[in-house]
Parts: sequence; structure tokens; C-alpha cells
Amino acid sequence: MLWAAIAVFSCLTAANGNEPEFDPRDRGTNERKTKGREVLGDPQFRRGMAISPLWPAIVQNNGGFEKTNTDTIRFGRRSGKPVWQMAQWASRYDLGGTPPVRQADGSRAAELRYAGCETGKGKYAIPGLPAAYGAQEEADTLEVILKDEACGIEVRLLYGVFEKKDVITRAVRITNRSERPVVLEKAASLCLDWQQGEFDWLTFYGRHAMERNVQRTGIAHGVQSVGSVRGASSHHYNPFAVLCEKGTDETKGLCYGFSFMYSGEFLIEAEKDQADQTRFVCGIHPDDFDWTLNPGESFDTPEVLMSCSAEGFSGMSRNLHDLIRENVCRGEWKHKRRPILINNWEGTYFDFTGDKLVSIAEEAAKLGVELFVMDDGWFGKRDSDNSGLGDWYPNEEKLGCTLKELGERIEALGMKFGIWFEPECISEDSDLYRAHPDWAVQIPGRKPNLSRNQLILDFSREDVQEYIIERLSAVLDSAPISYVKWDFNRSICDKFSANLSAGRQGEMAHRFVLGLYRVLEELLERYPHLLLEGCSGGGGRFDTGMLYYSPQIWCSDDTDAIERLQIQYGTSFAYPVNTMGAHVSAVPNHQTGRVTPIATRACVAMAGTFGYELDVNKMTDEEKEAVKRQIQIFKEQYDLISYGDYYRLTDVQKSSCAVWETAAKDGSEALVSAVWQHVQATPAFLNVKVRGLCEDGMYRVMRTALKEKDAGAQEKEEQVISGSSLMHGGLPIPAADGEYAAWQIYLERIS
Repeated sequence: MLWAAIAVFSCLTAANGNEPEFDPRDRGTNERKTKGREVLGDPQFRRGMAISPLWPAIVQNNGGFEKTNTDTIRFGRRSGKPVWQMAQWASRYDLGGTPPVRQADGSRAAELRYAGCETGKGKYAIPGLPAAYGAQEEADTLEVILKDEACGIEVRLLYGVFEKKDVITRAVRITNRSERPVVLEKAASLCLDWQQGEFDWLTFYGRHAMERNVQRTGIAHGVQSVGSVRGASSHHYNPFAVLCEKGTDETKGLCYGFSFMYSGEFLIEAEKDQADQTRFVCGIHPDDFDWTLNPGESFDTPEVLMSCSAEGFSGMSRNLHDLIRENVCRGEWKHKRRPILINNWEGTYFDFTGDKLVSIAEEAAKLGVELFVMDDGWFGKRDSDNSGLGDWYPNEEKLGCTLKELGERIEALGMKFGIWFEPECISEDSDLYRAHPDWAVQIPGRKPNLSRNQLILDFSREDVQEYIIERLSAVLDSAPISYVKWDFNRSICDKFSANLSAGRQGEMAHRFVLGLYRVLEELLERYPHLLLEGCSGGGGRFDTGMLYYSPQIWCSDDTDAIERLQIQYGTSFAYPVNTMGAHVSAVPNHQTGRVTPIATRACVAMAGTFGYELDVNKMTDEEKEAVKRQIQIFKEQYDLISYGDYYRLTDVQKSSCAVWETAAKDGSEALVSAVWQHVQATPAFLNVKVRGLCEDGMYRVMRTALKEKDAGAQEKEEQVISGSSLMHGGLPIPAADGEYAAWQIYLERIS
């Protein structure tokens, strides 16, 4: 596998003791005759190196130097430490992947030498951190062992290989084998080099309620980076990036996808150096980070998921989608059909009683909704953003009943009952803060910074973790709760822990994330049937780290259907459809004021987990009938939408019509969805080439009944078209019949 050769380049040559000497004359003639393609064949330059300057060169000759008219500086095998620093003039990271280590004497040197390797069946795990998992028959593990005998540092490069999914994972374990403490100042998980090639990269930027916009730029000389120092992966940049060859698009071109499996502060960098080599680095953000390793202690970096595809962005996306669905998401909800929910937030905000919630649930149950979720405002003194966070005790006066009674009333309607938490945050006006002000993240002697009128609980502390586990468990034990929405509505600033010494404050941000993961893991062990949905001001912590614990995440707080087209488009590059929490909201939309047809709102939300976020009692009879029909359609197409191969058929950022497709892996059926973003008096004819079908098959083509008038016209419009025609000739998309019109076209193979 090409990708395998690239990903493990740092160990392949070092492991081979019978390598040929490097001859600079071989440059440009396939440099080294090895199997596969190596990016950096000799990372420690044990066989020498060749550099091409623009002036007559100096040649090292038996310890001396002489001027030559050749254009090459070369030196052969030497004993002792290799000399290679010239190759890193423009780089922030050394070529060997050496971790920056500060030793007791103040030195920052580390010279890692190959010391062995281990292989095994099955995928490695990382203590305390999420990681892709795989049984013996679906994954292999390679551990490359590096040592610095002088300072006593041992580094294990961990590779997990999912051959059938074309995915390789990478993590690093650093162990202090010396008798003195050392301090890690950086802890990157991946450093990957390309000796040649012109590349673009795709990054995914945004802001609250407008996350994961796609940005494509060329890799220029110097260092380009995205990241977060906000304590979480953040709304602003997603911990995912794509490196691709020039000209790569959805269907062709070589591209590499990198998903950092971490929910905290991160840095992703791309660098083009003075020799036109390209370097990609991914890991924990080094700002404000350090970690003391006492003798015998180890540090594990978070994992990076890597996928390479020669079939463009779609091929890369499908690889990652398959891995996330099968080898990241866990528990019974990995394959079990998830319930269609209704959430009361935009329907009521803080203004509700138990009776009001039950009245919404009663009407929703009649329409086919399966899960009712009670959002913020059910606990403590919580009628606004100003108070109550941390006091996870039901406000029975507001509800008019106990939490158990409310849950039982919901279940009596034939629905499941869910609830909202924001366990990582605390209000100054709360009993918990008054009892434990030191549990809040704040710098001594300074006024803490509030966001959304709240502070953050110090999840780096074990006593805070224990309290949250027990308090949330008490709530979950008190009522029939099947679902939890886990929110986190602000970023971390004032990074300081009262539980850490002055010399270890650089560990706080990472310990916070480790604490979060521990709390989630213990709760899921206690409640294995619980459906957990992540949320962080919507999509502020949408990453593969959280998907290890929550198989679906609130994609964005933006519920406007047209805005969601772009948000879900960018999200789909890395994340599968069934991980995106997506809902139908009321119109005019509460955030944009836009009025969008209910068919369009449903079409967009079906490219996700699907549900509703409104007060159904305020809907017209016609709208309620539409909801019934939408729920029926989604249930019928659930497996296709959730587990089929996903294709982006138009660029949402450029096209007047957003078109996407999910196709069954065997080509037996497909669903094409289209939303017109702009209405034109004389629109251009739109024809899209469908993908993932069987070319020799015949397909029944029919429009689904998202709208009332479609129901009667469905059979009239039915056609039979060959797979070859649909894939190469294209499928006509109906013109808009009004503002923001939407269509779903179902393709079923009949022969």
C-alpha cells in the first residue's frame, strides 16, 4: 500500500541493517530502489545527505573540506552523531520527530536512535484517551521503539493499520527511563514529510453558529497553521485537515486526510521549506503546555487518524466515515436505529413547566416522534443564563412534579425521555460555587472572565470529577432517562488549577480533557444503554475524540436550513451523516428570520440524525401532516442515509443548488437530495452525475413525497434509467418551484 509506505517511513529504513550506501549520483533516478514510496528514507542521515546549493559547493573529504565546481554538498557514512542540521533551517521541528525535552540541567537535546520494533494483531489502545479500536482480524499494530541513552528517554511510535479501510493511526508514548525528572515542552502526535510535490490544503474554519467552512489554500513557503488554545477543539477551527495535490477534486486526485482524535487544544501545521519539501505536523498545541515526567512515568499523545485516497475527496471521506462508524463510535447505539427526537429549546427556551412540556410531547407522539428531550432550565435557580449551573437538582416547583413523575408521563405516551446537562460549567450564583469557589477555573488575585455569565469547573481535579460523576448518576438514577445532551457553552480562559503546583500549570489544559474523558467513560460504563449526544454551543467540540463517547454531536446551534447546508457540507469531509445532530426548526427562523418551506427544512435535517426543535402545538394541521410524512420517509431510508456511502455532488459554496447523495454500498439504492439556495427567473439546467451505482443495473427513479403535492405526482414521475446513464449522463434536478425549494429523488435497482 502506498499510504502504508509513507506513514511508516520513519522506521522502515532504520530497521534494515543491510541497506545500500547512498550515492548522490542517484538523485533524480529513483534515488533508492526500495519497495513502495518512502518520503524520507534515512531520517537520521546515517548514510549521508545531498544538498543542492546555487553556488559552487564545499565537499567534505576525510574530515577536511575542499571547494568543487559541482553543485552538490555530500558526505558519506561517519561514526558518531550524524550532521544534518542544515536541512532544518526553516523548520520548527526536527526531521527525526524528536520530542522537545527539557532535562534537569536545562538542556533541550534528545537524540533518538532506533532500538527495535514490535508487531501484533489488533489495534493498540491508549490509557485515558479515546482511540480507534479494532479486533485481530481487522487491524494490526506496529510499535517502533526509539531511545536516547544519554538522557534516558524512550519513545514508542504507535501505528494502527486498518488495511481494508485504508486508514493508518499514529500516536506516541514517551517514557522517562532516567533517574531524574524531565519536562516535555511539545507533544506532537504526527510529523510527516513529502520530499517533493505541490500541494494545497483544506482547513475548516468558522465561528459559533457557522462552523466548519471549507477553505482551500496553496502550501506556500513558511509555516501555515490552524489550531485552538481555547481549552476545546472550538468553533473556530476543526482538528481535521486535508493535504492534496494540485487539481484534486471530489472524484480524482491524491489527497491525505488527518483527523486529530482529541477534544482539547491542538495545532495543525503545514510547512514548505527552503528545499521545497512539505511537512505536516499535528498534535497538542504547545502554547501554555508542558508536562513533567518523573522517573518511570509515561506520556501518551492523542491519536491521529490518517487516510489516503487517489479518488479525490470523496474517497478519503468514505474511508474516514467507515472507520468512525465502525471503529470509533461504540456501544449499542453504534448500529441501533436512533430515535427521532424533539427538543424543547427553541420551542420554549427557559419558559416552561412540566405540563407545558407534556403537552408538546403529547402532540409530537401523535406525529411519530420517539424521544422527548428537556433542555436547559429544569434544575436549581435556572430561569436564565445567570444562575444555577452546578446545582443538578430538579426544580420541582418549576416543573410541578418530580423528575421521575415527568419522565413517567413522557414514557406513558410511548416516547423515551431525555435531559440536558452542562456539567463542565458553573454559575457564580449557585450553591456549588458558594460551597467550592476553588473548583472554578480562575487565576488567584484576578477577577475571573465570564462567558455566557458562567465559569468553568476544573475538570483536571479528581475531586471535581468524582462529584460530577456521583451527582449526575443520582439524577440518572432518579428518573427514566434514556438520552443525555452534554453541553459546553464557553471556552476556557484563565487557565489555572488550584490543585496543581506552580511548575505544573502547563499541564492543566490537557488534564482537563483527560478529566472530561474519564467522567464520560465512567458514566457510560454505569449506563451502557444511555444515548449520549455531545454539544458545545452547538458544534464547538465536533471531533473524533468526542465521537468515541457520544455517537452523535449537535452539529451547530444554527438551525436555519439554508445556513446548515454549508455547515453540514464542511462537516461531511471527515464525519459521517449519522454523527451530525440535525433538526427541523420553526419559521421565521429564530436566528436569521428566514422563512423556509418545511419540506426544505426536513430535507436538510435528514442529512443528519433528524429530529425537531420547536413547539408542535404552534404548527398548522398541514405542517403536522408533513411531519408525519417526513418521519415515515426517514424511518424507511434510515439505513441508507446512516450507513450508505456519502457523495457531495455540488459545491455548496459555489452552486445555486446544493446536491448530495447517499448510496448503498452494494449499489442497490441511492437517495439524491437537492436544495435550491437561489431562485432565478430563467435558471440554468442542472444535471448531476450520480455515483456509487452499478453501471449495468436498471434503476427506478422517483421523487419522494416531502411535500403534499409530491404525494399525488410520485407515481406519474417514475422513470427507469440505467446506472451507466445516471453516472455518466447525469440525473436532471427539477427546477425550483418556489423560494428555497427542495427535492429528494430515490433510486432503486430493479434489475
